[in-house]
Amino acid sequence: MSDLLTLAAETRDRVGKGASRALRRDGRVPAVIYGQNQEPTSIHLEEKALRKALSTGHFMNTVVMVGGVRTLPKDVAFHPVTDRPVHVDFLRIGEHSTVTVAVPIVFADEDDCPGITQGGVLNITRHDVEIVVDAADIPSEIVISLKGLEVGASIHISDVTLPAGAKPAIDDRDFAIATIVPPTVPTAADDAADAEVAETAAAEAAEAAAPNDDDNDDDKITTQKD
Repeated sequence: MSDLLTLAAETRDRVGKGASRALRRDGRVPAVIYGQNQEPTSIHLEEKALRKALSTGHFMNTVVMVGGVRTLPKDVAFHPVTDRPVHVDFLRIGEHSTVTVAVPIVFADEDDCPGITQGGVLNITRHDVEIVVDAADIPSEIVISLKGLEVGASIHISDVTLPAGAKPAIDDRDFAIATIVPPTVPTAADDAADAEVAETAAAEAAEAAAPNDDDNDDDKITTQKD
């Protein structure tokens, strides 16, 4: 389960672009807490502390106590140039609220996967999976073992062991997460195409290096007698 994070927060007395810019100049990040049929609460956080929380790599699927309020991060906006966090949305939740979160996937046991050791390639179609889970039981990651899988094998959500009580947010199909595909082997046609490209490039280079007779003729002065 993800470790609970704590962020100190202060209530914002003023809102709007001007007030938000002033906060950012002071090293603060505007944020809002909403949910549970309560009025949204405008707050601001210390940017340094927020950056540290973001660096954990699982901020978006971790319960965060913000100024004593239990929340789940829902969105973080970043500056397009500096990449600084400029605004955060938090969803107010109860201790055992049912929440939908995207949890990152980690693949294990590659050395025990015949499909990979024989040259196959792990083709990942989903790097995280959205699950519906109790807020107190949100996992920091979902580990999928590749042990014993051959080339051509596919991993679907039905093959994944989720935490007790958790279920996929997408429940209308058994979607794929990854497949082990054969290695790409060059064919005779590929070799012929590569040779043709190389030959054309060599011919163009030789032509570019050859003297240009037209240019030499331009340098000549021709005298015409009447």
